[in-house]
Amino acid sequence: MIATDEYELLRQDVGLVERAGRAVLELTGAEAAEFLQGQVTNDVEALTPGGGCYAALLDHKGKVRTDLRVLRLEADRLIVDAEGAGRAVLAHVFQTYSLGRQVKYTDLSDDHTVLSLIGPVARPRLDPSPGEQEHDHVLTPYGIAVTTDVGVDLICGARQATAARAELDVPEVSADAAECVRIESGRPRLGLDMDGTTIPQEAGLNDRAVSFTKGCYVGQETVARLFYKGKPNRHLRGLRLSAAASQGDPIAFGDRQVGSVGSSCVSPVHGPIALALVRREAAPGDRVLVGAAGEPATVVELPFGA
Repeated sequence: MIATDEYELLRQDVGLVERAGRAVLELTGAEAAEFLQGQVTNDVEALTPGGGCYAALLDHKGKVRTDLRVLRLEADRLIVDAEGAGRAVLAHVFQTYSLGRQVKYTDLSDDHTVLSLIGPVARPRLDPSPGEQEHDHVLTPYGIAVTTDVGVDLICGARQATAARAELDVPEVSADAAECVRIESGRPRLGLDMDGTTIPQEAGLNDRAVSFTKGCYVGQETVARLFYKGKPNRHLRGLRLSAAASQGDPIAFGDRQVGSVGSSCVSPVHGPIALALVRREAAPGDRVLVGAAGEPATVVELPFGA
């Protein structure tokens, strides 16, 4: 179980966790926004300086290669950050498809990190602080401060990270505690809850990551066809478990496997819970069996309620 004191800190005050190893990349130039617009699922060109969005980079079949956050610092300067697993994919796309365009790509990953301040008083700890909307951002002495759904992320260099720890004096918490908050909120994570077999709508990304009014991007045809005319075979669901589960544990409904466990934790409030991509025949409210021992669980809508 997650330490109760850490969990309460994140729910009632503020705690800090470092998300080392994230990919941090910069695109500059007169055509930077136009270039990225044609690569990712969301409307980058609509962003104004100080704003940002969540998006995905897809393959030609509409499957997720990586998800990412896009920040428009200036009209001709964008910062992209993503899970470390997406670094090579983004680097290849940026380097290959920006050739001949007014776009310069720089990989900042090796000397940057992300410090997440999680909790209801995260924004007031910073001066200046970013706006209230998710992905709003502002430059601070500690780097780029970005509003998140649970607090603020600081995208910063090594010296800035050291200064932030010392001067902000925010208690550090474990990655497990931060993951528990994420799982409760129902937000999937690349490599755990979605991968190269996942279409955005299956992972519940359409509302946050996909624009259906922008121009073309790689994988758009599949995403649009499924949204307007089809039904996804799988949905991201929550599982209320009777016992702790591990990533990859099979989920059975009747005599059929309908998915496998993604992220899981033992929440101080909800007990054992997990995220999973579950086939549509197992609907919210249905009972399923999890793991080799067939532990009973209930499929639920996300996010997890009180």
